[in-house]
Amino acid sequence: MSNPSPSSPQKPQISTFEGFICGGIAACIAVTISNPAEVAKTRLQLQGELAKGGAVKVYNNALDVFTKTFRNEGVRGLQRGLGPAYAYQILLNGSRLGFYEPFRHAINRFIGRPETDQIPWTSVLAGATSGAVGASLGNPLFLIKARMQAYSPSLPVGAQHHYKSSFDALSRIFKAEGPRGLVRGIDAAILRTSMGSSVQLPSYNFTKNLLVKHDISSPNSVWTFLASSSVSGACVCLVMQPADTALTRVYNQPTIVGPDGRPKGALYKNPIDCLWKTFKTEGIRGWYKGSTAHFLRIAPHTIVTLTMNDVIINLYKSTKARRDSS
Repeated sequence: MSNPSPSSPQKPQISTFEGFICGGIAACIAVTISNPAEVAKTRLQLQGELAKGGAVKVYNNALDVFTKTFRNEGVRGLQRGLGPAYAYQILLNGSRLGFYEPFRHAINRFIGRPETDQIPWTSVLAGATSGAVGASLGNPLFLIKARMQAYSPSLPVGAQHHYKSSFDALSRIFKAEGPRGLVRGIDAAILRTSMGSSVQLPSYNFTKNLLVKHDISSPNSVWTFLASSSVSGACVCLVMQPADTALTRVYNQPTIVGPDGRPKGALYKNPIDCLWKTFKTEGIRGWYKGSTAHFLRIAPHTIVTLTMNDVIINLYKSTKARRDSS
């Protein structure tokens, strides 16, 4: 039987809603830092889309994206899509961090095990499920975020969608494609987020418990949070990259009117079709385009999100305990 997750018995427990809010705040802090790398990742993933060797390169690497984007578009260019990114992170990570423990406890109860047991497969299932919930809720926001990040008036790659604001984007997509347009790519979003979420919190909690169990670090030490979230970020990047590339391309692809009169993707039917066509045309390396930028995005994002989530929850619990005792 696994050891229970370390916790402070003096501090009150928080509700699922409180966990959702704490997770959302932590994620918003993180995305402010990681969004420029997300812009670089998106553009590198779209560069040379479905083009065999010899395609003209607009950007050489992640650093080149940062340099050229800043030179031509300024800070605004590096932070494209930040508005919808905030809203998306609240929904995604609020769900992923807020629902993870309730889902894990429910699954443990269902199989007749104590709620506090850290069982690898139930942890992975809870992570994937909570991530899928967040991805479904935030899909329209991720759609417009990806399109905004891909847009460049000076050095465009992939299909270009120019929106004045998030509301303008949502309105135009709805008018052109109806409700189906706002849920375009939701299968890719669920695949990507479920894969990332399935390892994010389990790897974080496993590393954290290991450090505490062997007296390497204390449960509430910032160094424990940093070390655990660093391992988690590496695991997420490794597992999620192919699905992330598919998601970016499915979201950003142009649309055409199909035989049934409904708009559909011009390049891909679904994420699996995208992965297969990318592999046939660009090879396995096509799946991992922008992987350096992805790591530059996911590492600080995961570290800041999970570290700040623990810090914010502990701070909230302490404040709540003081308020209850007064």
